[in-house]
Parts: sequence; C-alpha cells; structure tokens
Amino acid sequence: MATGKIYHDLITRKKEGRSGFAVLVDPDKVAPADMKYLAELCNEAGVDYVLMGGSLVLADNLDACIQRFKSESNIPVLLFPGSPAQVTPYADGLLYLSLISGRNPELLIGQHVVSAPAVRASGLEVISTGYMVIDGGTPTTVSYMSHSAPIPANKPDIALCTAWAAELQGKHIIYMDAGSGARNPISTEMIHKVSSHTSIPLFIGGGIHTPEKVYENCQAGANIVVVGNAIERDPLLIRDLAQASKAAMSGIKQ
Repeated sequence: MATGKIYHDLITRKKEGRSGFAVLVDPDKVAPADMKYLAELCNEAGVDYVLMGGSLVLADNLDACIQRFKSESNIPVLLFPGSPAQVTPYADGLLYLSLISGRNPELLIGQHVVSAPAVRASGLEVISTGYMVIDGGTPTTVSYMSHSAPIPANKPDIALCTAWAAELQGKHIIYMDAGSGARNPISTEMIHKVSSHTSIPLFIGGGIHTPEKVYENCQAGANIVVVGNAIERDPLLIRDLAQASKAAMSGIKQ
C-alpha cells in the first residue's frame, strides 16, 4: 500500500534528515469558499502537505474543501481522519491511523475493520500510521473521543517504546500529537529520542504556534511538523512557519 510517491518522499526525508511543514485543515471550521485563499497562501509559502480531517466533522464539507483546494494547488492532500466516515477518493493519500498510545480496541483495529472496504475501494495511497497522543497539559478532543489517556509528557522512554512497537508491527510512519488546543507542545527531548532511535518518518503536531517552535521541532528530528489551530487564528502565519522548516534544513538560526 505505502509504495506511492507520497511515502517515497516521506521515507527519503527520514533517510536524508530533512524536515517539512504541513497545514492541518478541519472541515468543520472552514468553508469550501475559503480554500482558494488557503491554497494561495500554501502555494506561496511552499507548504509540503495539507492534512484534512477532524475529530468530529459535523459539516458535510470534506469533499468540497478538498476539491476546491486541489483546483488551486498541486500540494498533496492527506486525509487525517477521525472516523471511518472520513474517507474520500478526492484526496491524494490517507493516514490510516491506529491509536497505539491508547488501549481502546476500536481505535486500534475495530474501526479499521469497518472502514477497510471503503479504503480499499478509494484508490488512495494508504499510509499505515502509528498515532501517539502525548499529554499537552489540557484535555483535548482526541483524548475525550478516544477514551484513552495520553502518554505523559515527561516520559520519553514510554514514547520511544511505543514507537518501537509500531515500527516492529510494520507501521509506515509515527505521528506524535499533543492534540488540538494543547497548552504545551511535545518536548524536543521526546522528539529527538523517538526520531533518533527509529527508522520511519515522524510527524509532530499539537500546541505549535510559532516559527521558533517549528524550527526547534525540525532540528530535534521531526520530518513533518503539522500546525492547525494557530493558522485558523492567523492564516498569514503559514509563510513564516513554512520558512522555519526550510531554515532548519539549512541550519539558519531563527
């Protein structure tokens, strides 16, 4: 499944120690008409990926948002689903999430059984993802919806062992997330520990609001840094955040 050009790019980033930047879009918080402006900002900034999805997705905007964005941009769109219902063939790829930090069987395998027929029929590039929720200092939607406790923020060894388990099980990438609205981002110590001891690409998200934090995360070993909430408040941040990921690759101080 994970043999397409998206995964090739991700695994190459890991092997070469390169970082990138992704914008997370929640279809509940935007309208399809907003996608033209967002695409313009992302194109100008050189954003690497756009992630689409949310924990609920109450509005029926997902297909229309993706189609509108893709009509204005060639940036790959990856689904970041909160449920099996969030599968659409209009995206380029799917982060097929298994919540490996929790102990809820529905989010480890149950919902995957339900969604498998639709995922196989979608034609999407499917990227098996070990999804790890890290304590961000405040209750988040993902923790509430998953009925699972996050990994303690001060326990990088637990995070590493969880990532190792995912790698040994054949997951294609690790996604560590402090959650939407997190008070505290994931520590650079934890990012470095997981990144330096695993061989699969690492996504980092949650609680990231500044170019400095993007830079620090990339320097610590994140291959893709994902920002959503901060951009919802100020879309013009996209340029500075994307530039920070590029500066990290060249060693330019922020």
